[in-house]
Amino acid sequence: MKKRARKAKVSRKTTETDITLTLNIDGKGEGRIDTSIPFFDHMLTLLKRHGLFDLDIKAKGDIEVDFHHTVEDVAICLGEALKKALGGKKGIRRYGSSSVPMMDALCTVILDLGGRPNLVLRVEKDARAVTKKIFSAASDRGFDFSMVEEFLRAFSNSAGMDLHVTLHYGSDLHHSIEAVFKALGRALREAASTDTRIKGVMSTKGKL
Repeated sequence: MKKRARKAKVSRKTTETDITLTLNIDGKGEGRIDTSIPFFDHMLTLLKRHGLFDLDIKAKGDIEVDFHHTVEDVAICLGEALKKALGGKKGIRRYGSSSVPMMDALCTVILDLGGRPNLVLRVEKDARAVTKKIFSAASDRGFDFSMVEEFLRAFSNSAGMDLHVTLHYGSDLHHSIEAVFKALGRALREAASTDTRIKGVMSTKGKL
């Protein structure tokens, strides 16, 4: 029997954003990303590369106002695409975890693709100062850590994902955010991967 292609395309157009996104879970980490926010593009590129899924995103938003709408709506589209691509979730491992160091920063992501949205974002004492800074090199308006939280929350809600993110430490905001996105990609790759020993879904209820 031919294996179902785990792909999805999502479009979203509002008065604030216009987004088209395609996702192939079983990819090679390829694709083109253009959100008009260079730093965000960089983080999404890291996410797909470490997740080894193909991802194309074309997004236009009211970034002259702020980044919030574009970041949140891209996350919503990505979550919808992930949910569509996973289909009935038969055979997937469901849970994934990854700890990623990035120079001065360390992040751990643990997640469950079981269908229940939840976000726990914990910034430990040694990283709290850096999350309050603006990374001004991202653009003339900056990309602060609050945008990371907006992305994670919208992604979790849209995908139906129980997502736990801990930034253990970090003195550079770029490195800290990079560790988050890399760890997220790797944890997603593990959770979405299949195991031939799993019959149906990984749940005693028989449904996810």
